[in-house]
Amino acid sequence: MACAVAALSAAAAVVVVALAFALYAALAPAWGPALAGAGVAGAAALLILIGGLVALSVAKGPRKPLDAKPDLPTRLIDLARDKPMVAAAALVAAGLVAVRSPQVTATVISSFLASRAAAKTKK
Repeated sequence: MACAVAALSAAAAVVVVALAFALYAALAPAWGPALAGAGVAGAAALLILIGGLVALSVAKGPRKPLDAKPDLPTRLIDLARDKPMVAAAALVAAGLVAVRSPQVTATVISSFLASRAAAKTKK
């Protein structure tokens, strides 16, 4: 495994050097050797900058306020991600309750909508 990674790294380095030479050869007739070398260095710096910005954006992740409590839907989604079997069982149980007693389902939905309406009026 380590040999394969080393071989791929060496191949990538060869490709990068070949592309740098190709860029230099393309720029040298029009810009001269000094500016062509600067163009190759600038292109390499630009690629490094883009790679660094991509790595930085992936490493940070989404921002969350530190003191904010997650609301109920967020907590339920997090629970479903952490324990999918529990979420599936809860979904089946909720479906059975909804089928067997529609009055309980209507009560739960109306209380949920009332709490959301009260939260909107507080803002």
